[in-house]
Order: sequence, then structure tokens, then C-alpha cells
Amino acid sequence: MTQKQESNAGDVLLSVRDLTKRFPIKGGILSREIGSVKAVSGVSFDIKKGETLGLVGESGCGKSTLGRCILRLIEPTSGQVLFKGKDITQLSPNEMRKLRRNMQIIFQDPYASLNPRMTVEEILSEPLEIHQIGTSQHERKQRILKLLDLCGLRREAIARYPHEFSGGQRQRICIARALAVEPEFIVCDEPVSALDVSIQAQIVNLMQDLQKELGLTYLFIAHDLKVVEHISTRVAVMYLGKVVEMSTAEELYQAPKHPYTKALLSAIPIPDPSYRKTRMILKGDVPSPMNPPSGCYFHPRCPMAQENCKGDFPVLRELKKEVSARHEVSCYYAGD
Repeated sequence: MTQKQESNAGDVLLSVRDLTKRFPIKGGILSREIGSVKAVSGVSFDIKKGETLGLVGESGCGKSTLGRCILRLIEPTSGQVLFKGKDITQLSPNEMRKLRRNMQIIFQDPYASLNPRMTVEEILSEPLEIHQIGTSQHERKQRILKLLDLCGLRREAIARYPHEFSGGQRQRICIARALAVEPEFIVCDEPVSALDVSIQAQIVNLMQDLQKELGLTYLFIAHDLKVVEHISTRVAVMYLGKVVEMSTAEELYQAPKHPYTKALLSAIPIPDPSYRKTRMILKGDVPSPMNPPSGCYFHPRCPMAQENCKGDFPVLRELKKEVSARHEVSCYYAGD
């Protein structure tokens, strides 16, 4: 496999601009649209070459939908996705197929994302054949063997079926499949959440090693805040389809500003039983994305909420203070 040149971390590889996804809800005899689920609402951010943007939030907040919209596995309702300055939402299916060589995904469930009737060789050959990589069957087989070496799998695995592997080994096969076409950008959709904790660390370390060796750029979607802190360059926090805070991993974990982020971080388990920290318990439940609250979506549960929070949704703004990195927050009362 050709090793990619190290990327210039200052260059923006992917830009998301005001991306929105609504799923229609139909009912009645004529199956007319009676409402919609607002899964992603006006999300914007940039990802630079060679970095990892972690994306966190509660279940159902729109993280996976956002990742799939970026790759157009789900068509966004509106907004732009700029990859190397080109708006991929305007590309034809033919043009999009060619671009998919540069943009791949690793799915959450390594058991469901591999065809049980295909051997590892057939699984890894498929993307090579689709994108016409390699001039002969022998050349493709050599590329597959190198992929297995790269992902920490034995070469004899090439003739085996998915059911013969453990969960961690299956996820390594999924990673190898994503790398087969030499992509620049990979959406990692909770790639370790279905694995044992000891195996999670191995997979995360593998992904970091691959990133350094191949110059990869990740959007890393996860529930586990400690994993996100470990692997991410920057972190974005989502709540009910919107990004409410974004900063470097170090800045966000040490000095969170949005009350929702503070609540998430306060829930991280501490292994030392003698250590006591203040838990921030949120009132109420997450509102329905079919009918989100007016104004700031978080105000019904927020301990800092004021009357004006029920008006307009606060825009994601940069804090005016001397910090080493940009820190953006969507809150009227997050202190500078």
C-alpha cells in the first residue's frame, strides 16, 4: 500500500455548512406528511487535514445521521458539505461514486457490517474491484495481505469467514476494508462501542497509529467521553440535532462552558472510590425531535435558563478571552 504524505494540519479538508436533515412523518389514509423529525438542524464546522474531530452527545441527538449525511449515505435536506472546496451535495451519482474512494466509513456493529457469506479476501476485494484498483487478481491479493498486516491480522485470515473471528478482529477487518481504497477522510461511527473495554483500547490505538502512518482525517462519533478525549484533536458536543459547544479536547474537558457539556462531563465515572465530585443532575427528559422547544433546545433542562432562552436559539459564538485555541459555545450565559 502506498503510504500517504503527511498532511498539512492547517488545511481544511472538510467543511460542513448549515447542514440540516429532516425525516418526514406520514399518516392518515393518504399517507400525507403530518410532521417531521428534525435529526440535524443547521450544523456547521470544519475539519482540518490530519486531525480528529470527536462528536459526542446523548443517544438520538443526531450524531450518526450527521455522519451519514456528510457521506451522502443519507441525503441531507439542505446545507453544504465541502470536500476540498467542492460541494458534494451537488454531485451526480456517478461523480459521487468516484469521490467515495476518498471518503469512507467504519460502522458501529462489526457483526452486522460484514457479509457472513463472504471470505475476508472477497470482502476486501470488493472495494478494489468497484474502484478498479489493481490490474490483476494477484496484485489485489498482495494488497489485501498488506492490509491484513497493517491492521494486525494474520495472513491466513484471508480465507476465513466473519463468524470465525472475535468482535475486535471483525472490527479490524472493517478498518482494513475502509483503508482498501486509500481514503483521506473516514467517518468512525462509534467503532468501539460494541467491543469489550480491553479491546476498545487496542482498536483506538490502532486507529491512531494508522492516522499517523497514512495521514488520515477522522470524524470520530462516540458515547464514551474518555475515548473521545484520548483520540480527538477537537471535540464537538451535540444536543437535539445542534452543535452546542466546540473546542480543542484539552480546553473542552478542562474548562467546559455549556451547561449540557458540564453535565455530560460530570457523569464520567471516576475509578478512585475516595474521590468525590459534584454531579450535575439534569431535570426532565430529552425533548422530542418531532417537536423541539422554542429558543434554546436545552432551556427546559438547563439550571442557568432565563426568560430570553425561550426566544431565539443562541448562535454558536466564539468566546472572547485569551485562550490558546478557539472555543465556541451556543449559550447566552456561558461566561467569557
